[in-house]
Amino acid sequence: MTALATPSGFSDAYRTHRPRAFASAFRVLGDAAAAEDVVQDVFLTLWSNPRQFDPRRGSLPGYVAMMARSRAVDRMRSLAAGRAATERLGYRDEERASGREDAASDLAIRRDETERALRAVGDLPASQREAVLLAFGRGLSASEIAATSGVPLGTAKSRLRLGLEKAHGALSSAA
Repeated sequence: MTALATPSGFSDAYRTHRPRAFASAFRVLGDAAAAEDVVQDVFLTLWSNPRQFDPRRGSLPGYVAMMARSRAVDRMRSLAAGRAATERLGYRDEERASGREDAASDLAIRRDETERALRAVGDLPASQREAVLLAFGRGLSASEIAATSGVPLGTAKSRLRLGLEKAHGALSSAA
């Protein structure tokens, strides 16, 4: 099992390799918000499927940078195709500018909400944080969380429920 499969290993990898991923995406996109979105997508993919990275085929920093660059290039192609379609449909420049402002605003709101949620989960006791991350980050069921954590099913369910209640309370009071 790779270190990316554990919450602490993933957290360490994110802190260490996020700047390089951001730099790779930013070089392609030239837009900090779009680059940040690409980085989030890269690390979400790594969290969801940590076995995707094979250390025998290369280093984690290189893999993360390559993923970020590839996703950024895909984003550029998608944006170019969208602009071409918009021009074919005859939308005016003002309408496109308004759409970009709305998208930037939506992205900023989504990023703030994500940061608040991550802080709320990060403030949980370790056992509850692990249960919540396994459930929502990896999509595991309560029985799979119990097996992964080596605890009885009832304990896994309690940790998950308590963690969700505390995180919800923290998010509700912060709003």
